[in-house]
Amino acid sequence: MTKSYQIAINQVEHTTLVNRSRFICYLYPCTSSEEAKEYVKQLQTLHGQASHYCYAFLTNASNNSLGYGYSDDGEPSGTAGKPMLAVLQGGGIGEVCAIVVRYFGGTKLGTGGLQRAYADSVRQALPFLRSKTKIAMAMRTLACQYSQVDDVLHIIKQVEGQVVNHSYLQQVGFTLAIPIANLALTQEKLNTLSAGSLVLTS
Repeated sequence: MTKSYQIAINQVEHTTLVNRSRFICYLYPCTSSEEAKEYVKQLQTLHGQASHYCYAFLTNASNNSLGYGYSDDGEPSGTAGKPMLAVLQGGGIGEVCAIVVRYFGGTKLGTGGLQRAYADSVRQALPFLRSKTKIAMAMRTLACQYSQVDDVLHIIKQVEGQVVNHSYLQQVGFTLAIPIANLALTQEKLNTLSAGSLVLTS
């Protein structure tokens, strides 16, 4: 991950009706295919009488060509999961799963009608989805003296970094996650603190 991107942070439920068929779109924050499939199982239990549970998910940024999946769940191939995925990818929010539960209303919609219905179900739910920025982080290590620990931790906090691991031996060793955008600033502050003796290493 080298660039920051938007990720989903809330759940959404939104219902649309098309020729008496009911399409209920659920949106969830999601970081894996296993998580997406777990949500599908929950909805299969909740909506035991529904005819289809189609889904699409993104586990990375919305424009990332890796980390996605979809299912038509018995609808004609290409009429549900793929249109839903296209809407998610165009929505600009990553790490999200869309599941559309369909209750068949007795009127067949045809392949074009199904594609529109499933895509519209997700499209109409998306405005209710909230997001936050996932900051692109770089992993770095740093060794310092015990006397420098408080100052180093203060700098890491200033640049919105995180201490992932630490060891206290002859020197103090830190494994740090630092926002990529703040790497140069972090090194600059460390240079000022230590007259150039503290160096971030990858």
